[in-house]
Amino acid sequence: MAYKRQFYPGNSIPAKNRRRYLDPKVKLKNLRDVAQDDVVRIMGHRNPGEDYKSIHPPIEEGKEPECPIRKLVTPIEGAKHGDRVRYIQFTDSVYFAPISPYQRAWMYLSRYRGVDTGTLSGRQIIEVRERDLEVMAKEMIDNETFDPALTGIRGATVHGHACRLDENGLMFDGWQRYIWDDEKKEVVYVKDQVAIPLDRKISVGAPGDMKDLRERTTIFRADGVDMRDDEEVTKYGIRIHYLRTLGGFQPWKVKGE
Repeated sequence: MAYKRQFYPGNSIPAKNRRRYLDPKVKLKNLRDVAQDDVVRIMGHRNPGEDYKSIHPPIEEGKEPECPIRKLVTPIEGAKHGDRVRYIQFTDSVYFAPISPYQRAWMYLSRYRGVDTGTLSGRQIIEVRERDLEVMAKEMIDNETFDPALTGIRGATVHGHACRLDENGLMFDGWQRYIWDDEKKEVVYVKDQVAIPLDRKISVGAPGDMKDLRERTTIFRADGVDMRDDEEVTKYGIRIHYLRTLGGFQPWKVKGE
């Protein structure tokens, strides 16, 4: 019998969204179109049009020793060219952001190759070769896992995901990298991800309304969809924590589980 990959249990809205975001066969909806050069400006690693900096010669020009793994694995474009590794980091509000940090990690590792990622309470970093990262970053800013008000692009001083939303529904950012444009009714970035001022404002579009965000979120909340309302998810969560405890404390009891 062929193995069928599993992603996440449950029939609730957050559970279904988790499965959709994790499954690389699902094409995510694009809700905006931020120009690639503007994505590069927000990231702040290089100027649009500037050559990519390299850390080693292109693979085809290198003189690496014979390696069977190298023959099996097709390198990503940045690795082919010897690009340096760069990053983008997202902060996701606890107030019904489309996705949360640790689900970003699952999504990145499920959908992309050649990435390294790390999770903290409110933020998720992804590191990869620069030219590949820029393509991935645009996808992640354009698609439904991003909301202009509840998702922040922050390379430093990322705190604010658990603070209440402001009068325009924006998540707090201590560096005010993005602000509300009252004339356009949109969110605009005025600083790059490490808070260096930009030459001009960059619009990332209008926030979603709360009804829409509750339909797109992967977050379980007592004032939204409670994890305990989804029996399959609850059983899964309890089992994982139970096995994790046994694995660390009495690993011999895990046999057969």
